[in-house]
Amino acid sequence: MDIQALWLTARLALVSTLILMVIAVPLAWGLSRWQGAGKALVQAVIALPLVLPPTVLGFYLLIAFSPNNAFGQTWQALFGTPLAFTFEALVIGSVLYSLPFAVQPLHAGFCQLQPALLDTARMLNLPGLARWRYIVLPAIAPHALIAAGLSFAHTIGEFGVVLMIGGNIPGETRVASIALFDHVEALDYTQAHQLAAVLLIISLAMLAMLYWRQGKGGMQWRVM
Repeated sequence: MDIQALWLTARLALVSTLILMVIAVPLAWGLSRWQGAGKALVQAVIALPLVLPPTVLGFYLLIAFSPNNAFGQTWQALFGTPLAFTFEALVIGSVLYSLPFAVQPLHAGFCQLQPALLDTARMLNLPGLARWRYIVLPAIAPHALIAAGLSFAHTIGEFGVVLMIGGNIPGETRVASIALFDHVEALDYTQAHQLAAVLLIISLAMLAMLYWRQGKGGMQWRVM
């Protein structure tokens, strides 16, 4: 059961991270170029999961996923099944909960990008896609690696959000953090120690790799 929970956790983290990178790159780019009114509010909304209790976010998502609300009704009409207490619900919750961990490193990378490079590319009539391919993406690649690593590691450690919107269904929504809670609740400390050690090692290894990469590249990221 623990191996099943670990596999489900890894799958959730991978899917969520891929979606986050697709969303976070254009979002961080837009924020780095936005100087108008309302930017601070958008940044606050994105960073809200950093300070908001996970159960609060999970509660409101559970309400939104209900068939009694528009989002839940639309989902059920399209796919024929309720959204709450499914793997898809975990993915949506994980993407929202880990969004600041993906956006902030990318935002820092875009802010450090020298405008002169893009200006020179425009003067040379380099197409927009070519500018992104040869200038923007190579410049932010280290920041993208950090964003992906933080998003993946953060998703692995989720508990409150996934419990609220996914419950505890073995093979479908029972991730490693919930399995660990079950062991502790059942006073099975041997299994709890083993599962906790696996999660600790994975998280520590990922963070050590990210800090090593940050130190090697001389990069810094900050809260928006």
